[in-house]
Amino acid sequence: MTKTELLNKTACSGEERLLLARVLDKLELTRTRSIPSYSGFLSPQEQASVQALLNACGHPRSVFWGGFQGAERAVCMFLPDWAEEADFLGGEDCPIRALRACFTGASLSHRDFLGAVLGLGLDREKIGDLLVGDGHCDLLILAEIQDFLLLHLNQAGRTRLTLSPLPLEQAAPPALRVKVIRDTVSSLRLDAAAASGFSLSRGKAADLIASGRFQLNHRECLKPDRSVAEGDVLTCRGLGKCVIKEVGGPSKKGRIMLVLERYV
Repeated sequence: MTKTELLNKTACSGEERLLLARVLDKLELTRTRSIPSYSGFLSPQEQASVQALLNACGHPRSVFWGGFQGAERAVCMFLPDWAEEADFLGGEDCPIRALRACFTGASLSHRDFLGAVLGLGLDREKIGDLLVGDGHCDLLILAEIQDFLLLHLNQAGRTRLTLSPLPLEQAAPPALRVKVIRDTVSSLRLDAAAASGFSLSRGKAADLIASGRFQLNHRECLKPDRSVAEGDVLTCRGLGKCVIKEVGGPSKKGRIMLVLERYV
C-alpha cells in the first residue's frame, strides 16, 4: 500500500493527514537508514490515530512512551532491529528529558506552566505531561529543547521559577483519583455505559454522543448504539474520563453488571 493509499484509508481530516504523513516519514527513516526515529509528543487522540495507521502498515516495531508508566502524552518511537527497547525508554538514547521547576509563595496550575512554556514560542508537540506538585512542577519534554528551557523558562505568570535537570525516573506523577462505580445496564451500548459512568440519563448521554462530545478509546464516536467492552475508555468534553474495568454476567433481572472507574 502506498503512502497516499495509507493516508486515504486512515486520516479523517486534513489536520490528521498531516500528522500521519509526518509519522510515516519517521517510519520510513527507520526502515531505510536503520536508525531510531520518533514523533513529537502525541495526545491520546493522536496516539489512537497513529496506532490505526501502524495497524494498517502491518505493525512495524514501535513503542509509545511518555517518560513514565501511564503518561497521557507520549512520543511514538520507531526502533530498528538492532536497537534495544530499554535503551530508549530510560537510557541515554531516550528522546525524553525531565526538568523540575521549583517555586515558592504561590499556587500554580497546569495551565500556568503550559502557558509559560508555549509563551516562549515552542510547539505543543515538544512538551509532554506537566506534573504539578507541592512547590514544584516536573516537565516532560523532548531532549532537543532542554537547554533552551533551562536558559529561558524563569517564571510562570508572575512567579519566579528555579529550573534544574531531573533524572527521568524521579519525575513524580500525581496520584490518580478515581471513583469506582458499580451499576447494571440493559445492554453494552455506549449511551448506556456513558450514562452510568457520568451519572447521566441515557437520553442525555445519547444527545452528548450525537453532538460530538464523546470519544470512545480516544476516537470520536457519534453513534449512541456503538458496542463497548471491558477496558474501553470513555471521554466526554466537559465531564472527563472513565474506564470500563469489568463487564460481569447478567443479573437476576437480565441486566449486565458493570464496574467503571471515573477520574475525578
